[in-house]
Amino acid sequence: MNHDLVEKNIGWMLVLTIVAISFGGLVEIVPLFFLKETTEPIEGLEPLTAQQLEGRDIYIREGCNNCHSQMIRPLRSETERYGHYSVAGEFVYDHPFLWGSKRTGPDLARVGKRYSDDWHRAHLMDPRSVVPESNMPAYPWLFENTLTGELTGDKMAALRTLGVPYTDEDIAGAKEAVAGKKEIDALVAYLQQLGILLKHKR
Repeated sequence: MNHDLVEKNIGWMLVLTIVAISFGGLVEIVPLFFLKETTEPIEGLEPLTAQQLEGRDIYIREGCNNCHSQMIRPLRSETERYGHYSVAGEFVYDHPFLWGSKRTGPDLARVGKRYSDDWHRAHLMDPRSVVPESNMPAYPWLFENTLTGELTGDKMAALRTLGVPYTDEDIAGAKEAVAGKKEIDALVAYLQQLGILLKHKR
């Protein structure tokens, strides 16, 4: 095709640009669907428990993922501060992913077991009581709201259709596992499991 025709015709230029970008994108993206490192869980990875799953939904509901990322880049400045860089196999059961990129607060990918349950409770009730320079809001209602578990089993069943290996027993026992627990218990349970499988590896 004549270069002048393409360069002087915005329609042809647009079409050919889209074709070129689409082809390049396919070449880059499609192989990732077949790599073991991106499709198989890392050793020891288990689906979230019923309580942790409810905690994750509370984390999303309260917008925690708007200020905290969950993805450590393979840069020395990041691994020195947060720990082992994030790998795809950690997230194969996550729907949706909560990687994020905005860090109003610190990355939480390796926060699991870094602090005690009591620390998290104090932090969520009054952030400045443990981090004086924090600009995070308080979440006192988490200590009052009680989970019913009415939909927990349905959530697990839906996630199973996406490949998360929940068993029939997990789904059947989901309501009983969370009913009557406070939202703060679920959120802390979720936070305490974040990144612990690779936390101490360098």
